[in-house]
Amino acid sequence: MRIFENLNFDFLGKRKLFYYVSAAMFLAGLINILLRGLNFGIDFKGGSEIVLQFEKTIQIGEMRGLVEGLGIGNVEVKTFGGETGALVRTELQSIPAEMYPQVIQDLNNKINTIANGLSFNVVDSSRTSVTYSFPNADTTSYILEQLTLAGFNVSPVADDPASTQMIASFGIADWIKENLREKMQDNPFQILREDRVGPKIGDELKRDALIAIFFSLIAILIYLGFRFKFVFAVGAVAALFHDVLITVGLYSVLYGLIPGLNLEIDLTVVAAFLTLVGYSINDTVVVFDRVRENMKIHKTMDLQEVINKSINQTMSRTIITGVTTLITLFVLLLIGGDVLRAFAFTLFFGIIIGTYSSIFVASAFVLEYATKRKKKVQF
Repeated sequence: MRIFENLNFDFLGKRKLFYYVSAAMFLAGLINILLRGLNFGIDFKGGSEIVLQFEKTIQIGEMRGLVEGLGIGNVEVKTFGGETGALVRTELQSIPAEMYPQVIQDLNNKINTIANGLSFNVVDSSRTSVTYSFPNADTTSYILEQLTLAGFNVSPVADDPASTQMIASFGIADWIKENLREKMQDNPFQILREDRVGPKIGDELKRDALIAIFFSLIAILIYLGFRFKFVFAVGAVAALFHDVLITVGLYSVLYGLIPGLNLEIDLTVVAAFLTLVGYSINDTVVVFDRVRENMKIHKTMDLQEVINKSINQTMSRTIITGVTTLITLFVLLLIGGDVLRAFAFTLFFGIIIGTYSSIFVASAFVLEYATKRKKKVQF
């Protein structure tokens, strides 16, 4: 199937108008990033994230109220994968100091209930754990079993059947789980996923993500410099920077404006950006390949006319490929769930911007360079 078979539109004749369009999109994103910033996921800023699967349907508003009432600061609660799934996310990794005595008291009360008043001692304690000692190994084993069933993070101090000591670890995720089990006893749940990322690891991941994108662009620049003329390589990489920067700006512009698109930048989004880079450069290379072919066929034709002719000839392929990809991404965006939404969003808008930049950024850059330097581009 061919569409736009006899298309003859002067794309590059309108390039200055689209320079303003690109500048406006870039500035809108830049201003929002400077004023509102970007919202990073726990992959980059650190924190705790728990995915829960309940047996019955949950009211996310009610559950949000329960979690926010735990006094652990800014918490995000949203549905995950359906009406029985929930994702709880907080920037905290450890229980606040003012809540620590209550955590210890709750655990002591639970042990007293299980042990029926049996005496026990606290051997050691810290902000993240407490070590208990019990009269005998059988009691220790029984209490360990019961506390584990109750959802506490406990383990024997030593891998020895005769051990009489137990260590209980506390994290913000453990505190959330324990309280939800108590407050939602009529709706049992299981933990599907639990992630904890420290601030240092988050900074390293952020740096590595930037390095990955940067070196991918450098590799593309080198590859296209050999395959085409260097000016074509620079134009293609400039278009990729254009695509990535404007798509990042969209994250800041749309955050809080459209329900369901309060998306955070995490490792999934970085993967989407790298995928976008590959898709966009493929689209640009198709145009450049046709430019090279037409320059060899029409040796006396003006460069602007050659590029326009090449864009018109490849437009059918560009539209068909782009639309079929966008349909798939749109479905993922609507029903793919929270896990895939950020990935689909990044690629959906990125592909639109990437198709646009292949024409009005990459190709226009080559023409502007040749015009201002008054150099004839030849193959």
